[in-house]
Amino acid sequence: MAEVADKASKLNVTAGHEPTSDIPPAISPEAKQRINNLIQSAKDEGATLLLDGRNVVVENYPNGNFVGPTIISDMNTDMEAYKKEIFGPVLCVINVDTLDEAIELINKNLYGNGTAIFTNNGATARKFTSEIDVGQVG
Repeated sequence: MAEVADKASKLNVTAGHEPTSDIPPAISPEAKQRINNLIQSAKDEGATLLLDGRNVVVENYPNGNFVGPTIISDMNTDMEAYKKEIFGPVLCVINVDTLDEAIELINKNLYGNGTAIFTNNGATARKFTSEIDVGQVG
């Protein structure tokens, strides 16, 4: 996860119309606050913030609704940030021990918008993509 956090920390947070923008602002001050509250709830419930984008400063846009890339690890399915869709640049990480546990975890999620697998094994990738029920697989 350290490599992912390092790459995420280099993403450019700025206004969406800027050509260098990787992460645009949240849609409103209320949306920004909701994102920040869910990040804080994960921390309060025992998760680890590998990358915390809550206090990002964006040059030329001091009043923007910006949240920088955030990575939360050591999460579990009982945490508020897992149960709710965050609608922000937040990666929530839950570790499991087996592929079957990963598939079960993904399929139990109410939202199932997207997921990814990183493997060198074709059989594992095929099993994963055929047994999960989500909208997008990477």
